[in-house]
Amino acid sequence: MLRRLIAPRVAALLIGGLSLSLLALPAMAAGFANLERMTEQGFLISAEARLLDGNGELLGAIAPERQLSPASVSKIYLAAAALDRWGPQHRFTSELKSAAEIDADGVLQGDLIFEGGGDPALVSEELWKLVQLLRQRGIRSINGQLVVSQWRFGPVACVTRDRCETVERSANTYSALLSSAGVNYGSWCMNVHPAASVGDSARVLSCDTVEPVIGINNQVTTVAAGNTTELNAERVTDGSGDTMILRGQIAANAHPREVYRASSDPASQTAQTLLALFAQAGIEVGGDAAGVPYVTSTEEPNGAARRLAAVDGKPLQELVLRTMNYSNNFMADVLNLGLVPTAQTSLEEAAQALEAYVTAIPGHGPVTLHSGSGLTTTNRTSAAGVNAMLEYAYQRPALFPHLLASMQTPVNGPSRFIRRGSERFQNNVMLKTGTLNQPFAVRSVGGYFRTDSGRWGVFTALVNGTSSTPWLNWTQVLDPLAEDLDAMIRDH
Repeated sequence: MLRRLIAPRVAALLIGGLSLSLLALPAMAAGFANLERMTEQGFLISAEARLLDGNGELLGAIAPERQLSPASVSKIYLAAAALDRWGPQHRFTSELKSAAEIDADGVLQGDLIFEGGGDPALVSEELWKLVQLLRQRGIRSINGQLVVSQWRFGPVACVTRDRCETVERSANTYSALLSSAGVNYGSWCMNVHPAASVGDSARVLSCDTVEPVIGINNQVTTVAAGNTTELNAERVTDGSGDTMILRGQIAANAHPREVYRASSDPASQTAQTLLALFAQAGIEVGGDAAGVPYVTSTEEPNGAARRLAAVDGKPLQELVLRTMNYSNNFMADVLNLGLVPTAQTSLEEAAQALEAYVTAIPGHGPVTLHSGSGLTTTNRTSAAGVNAMLEYAYQRPALFPHLLASMQTPVNGPSRFIRRGSERFQNNVMLKTGTLNQPFAVRSVGGYFRTDSGRWGVFTALVNGTSSTPWLNWTQVLDPLAEDLDAMIRDH
């Protein structure tokens, strides 16, 4: 509490009877002397760095209370809330259920229900396990339909332009739509192989079912060995379903290339994938609808269906690591939706649950979170707020190691663009980044650092552009920030 009282954002320093605002002291901003130069170009900055021991010495600050967009730094809040809610060893369960009986010939005499458990990292391999578990029960055919149940949440109404456009077409994976029964992060994956002869069309296979279960418009040509491989892909949807349009060229000596694009309906994607895996396992799905699956958002009556097979997902600590390291929007928002105890929730309700968690953090201050992913451009927080969140986690031994482990160290993180700056910066900083380009540029960073003497600290730098600022890239932000943090780490 003493540190809160003497922080520059809430108090003034009395020196010989003279009252001076700490915000006006050059020494307080000197810690970000390099980063602060960006304000001369019109960029809006909220930055703060301080130690976590003793009186919480402030090492640098630039408008630490200013409310700016954090972009994917929002995922720090989501990761902490999820770990707090479920614990690091929690696993989400996906299952196959039915109210029908299995006859002596191994025929399930009725519908088979796949019930999604809100696992944000459910993949085809786990669906394959479910199919094999069904075979182990002696089931050889299903005299009914395959039903995919997303009763927990889904379809989730889109709230961003990118996600709304994904309903009809997609040239990316970051805007994947959301469901508690989604598979493969809500995206189709195609494997592009060179043909046997130069000039022929490339071979396109599904990454998980071998034979694609959606339409393929293959415009990729095989070119001579040694040429560059250039692929472009777009998923479009019409009355016949999803189609992947592939264009470009692949060299005759190139290794197969994987191409991912968001699907138009993640629950329907799960249904189509499951049907293909049943066919590969020799389990016939029939019934009046000739094996056509359907999706429901209505919960089955209690006791109406019993579990036939189930698979547990990865521990939450691994889910959080993947969400943070790869800044996966699908995973973040599915976890966020899972925080709401009631069924058929919306992103708005999920955001309210996340905000409620954050506003209970001592000393945080105002926050606006419209999604846990940060894909929504209206999220707002401050550097002081993010640091309060990081300190809150640091003070909780059961939470801190898992949140820390989900962050990247520049020297060996999966994101190459953060591998810059001094050796000290690359080895002593653990961070999460955030990027947005529309409607204005955002480059944000937050995390922990260890000083040369072994002391822990927190830092956050939120940099937002405006309609009148030039294009903002990561070099502009990370290079001066790395210099500033290097000095703080060295001097303490």
